[in-house]
Amino acid sequence: MFNSVEEYLDALQDEMKDADPALAQDAQADAREHLSLALDAAREKAPDGSEADALKSIVEEYGTPEETASAYREIERRTSPSLKRDSKPKSIWGRVFGVYVDPRTWGSLLFMFITFVTGIIYFTWAVTGTMLSLSLMILIIGAPFAILFLLSVQGLALLEGRLVEALLGVRMPRRPLFAQPGLTWGERLKALINDKHTWLSLLYFILQMPLGVLYFSLMVTLILFSLGVIIIPIGQWVFRFPTYQINSVGYYLPVWSLLLIQLGGFLLLTLTMHLARGIGWLHGRYAKALLVS
Repeated sequence: MFNSVEEYLDALQDEMKDADPALAQDAQADAREHLSLALDAAREKAPDGSEADALKSIVEEYGTPEETASAYREIERRTSPSLKRDSKPKSIWGRVFGVYVDPRTWGSLLFMFITFVTGIIYFTWAVTGTMLSLSLMILIIGAPFAILFLLSVQGLALLEGRLVEALLGVRMPRRPLFAQPGLTWGERLKALINDKHTWLSLLYFILQMPLGVLYFSLMVTLILFSLGVIIIPIGQWVFRFPTYQINSVGYYLPVWSLLLIQLGGFLLLTLTMHLARGIGWLHGRYAKALLVS
């Protein structure tokens, strides 16, 4: 028997201590929302009733922590991220060149290009919101503004998590954190400030801009250079353009060397694709460490 919603959530957390942190956060958010709303409805019907008695009937309908944890694990087994299910090719050639048909590679590339834009937006929002919140704290609107800003940070964290899961294949939270009802402005602000998830998300958004610039610059440079190495020999082979010029004097390379240059460009492009997939894997784990409560 549970005397409060927090006791139920603590028991649910113990049941899911070995589960994926994102899955456990979703289970906690859903349970808190359902139990809190059901408890408020029960209080309206029976104002004199005890919270423990009301929770007893609510838990019987919703399920014990053991039943809830089991249900969420079963749902997770059926709905894990599609990119996560891809198996590695068995042959060495499949592992090396299969990167071109691996959706994780293209998802990582797309994520890094998108991060160039979202990183600027996140950084601007995080820095501007933080500075305005601190400067307005001396005014009566300071606390409401700070609460709205910190809530927007958590909302953006959920949005970024969905992007990470869709493109990088890393399981991220799919439910927003449910705020405890009945809190005053001061209590709600204190709860947001004491929640380390808020500050880790804010740190993530600030770091996204330099990471986005780094990802974009690195991938564009390597991809264009690789494609250039592949295409330049075609200019000599087909159109008789010199491969390179020194002091206005054009130089032509032997045909056999052009094939080796193209092969080198293709291998460099392949390594770039592997690098992109590796960066996507690392960023997914990094995002999970900061954005999962």
